[in-house]
Amino acid sequence: MDASCIAQASLGSTGFSYTLSLINGKYKMTILYTLMCFGVVRFNEMKKYIGGISYKTLSSTLKELEADGLVHREEYPQIPPKVEYSLTDRGRSLIPILDAMCDWGEKNRR
Repeated sequence: MDASCIAQASLGSTGFSYTLSLINGKYKMTILYTLMCFGVVRFNEMKKYIGGISYKTLSSTLKELEADGLVHREEYPQIPPKVEYSLTDRGRSLIPILDAMCDWGEKNRR
């Protein structure tokens, strides 16, 4: 971009910025990747798979992703409680991006 163009532009109004606002966060991409790979996942399974994430962080991050329409939460009325998470159609639309990141990582890791 040349100087005259960038002087009139705003990163905040780009599609890149919007996408980043949805997936920005320490564990959001990891959670989306987990759901992409395994489909329907229960909370404790995800916690074990990711490792290093606290229950509180996982819970709040899932709530954010659900509020953004990327993750679906299905709660079953039983004892003990059963909750499953999966990608919504909107979340699945991110799969090509996640796949491209995986491909890039496989080609460029040492």
